[in-house]
Amino acid sequence: MAGRYKSDLKWSDVTPKADWINRRQLMAGSGALALGSIAGPAVASLGAQKTDWGAGLEPNSVEEITTYNNYYEFGTDKGDPAMHAHALTTEPWSIEIDGLVDQPGSYGLEDILKSVTLEERIYRLRCVERWSMVVPWVGFELADLLAMAGVQPSAQYVAFETALRPDEMPGVSYPIIDWPYKEGLRLDEAMHPLTIMATGLYDEPMPNQNGAPIRLVVPWKYGYKSIKSVVRISLVEEQPPTAWNNYSANEYGFYSNVNPDRDHPRWSQKYERRVGGGLFAKQEPTLFMNGYADEVGSLYAGMDLIENH
Repeated sequence: MAGRYKSDLKWSDVTPKADWINRRQLMAGSGALALGSIAGPAVASLGAQKTDWGAGLEPNSVEEITTYNNYYEFGTDKGDPAMHAHALTTEPWSIEIDGLVDQPGSYGLEDILKSVTLEERIYRLRCVERWSMVVPWVGFELADLLAMAGVQPSAQYVAFETALRPDEMPGVSYPIIDWPYKEGLRLDEAMHPLTIMATGLYDEPMPNQNGAPIRLVVPWKYGYKSIKSVVRISLVEEQPPTAWNNYSANEYGFYSNVNPDRDHPRWSQKYERRVGGGLFAKQEPTLFMNGYADEVGSLYAGMDLIENH
């Protein structure tokens, strides 16, 4: 299937911030808890530049985005991250960039943000579990961060690592995967303009449960590839190990491109359920590469995407 062009969705389709704030003031219970987990001392606009990056769908509400998600470091139920992630300390924050780079070292998040332009982009998010949503992220292209470190010619892959803090992350006491959480991309995937490091959503700072203070977003791949709360980025020559691929390579490939023609061994990937539609929401057809085939299909020219899943 062909993907849609980036201009399909207009920013007029996004819930206006004023409406969201008014709704937030009326919220109670889990919604209020979710917003209480937003990083930073106050909910303040990030002032990001608006773009036309969109996917043809209306974004999910902030309540849906912040209360229904996977972040196993805080528990395996969808509501666990919103319940427990407030314990994560996000200031100060730095990312160690090492490996095949000209300027390895610890990069403070505040210093990084002074050198990049934040943009708001609406992207589809598709989970391997067959649920989906649309998120208005705030972030900058990963390529800009890699340029700061200076990628050496021998680098072929980019490896990522999540924070591991047992005192703040109750979920890591269970051996679900080998902690810390690790992910990886081929270098050309990492350098693609669609690949961003997100620091917020709905033009507000990133909530803890969604990967504060900085996370990867790769919209044409299943959600687990978009690693949260990144503390380390390594440029390497060989394909790096990744969390779910190590857990079960037959179920979770290194590439993990959204593909309705490549079923998970335990369920079909041909359809998905949009979060927010209720228990009896009609399933929607899964789009090849999550609708971004026009933009990223050339990265995989000649590859067998069933075998290289």
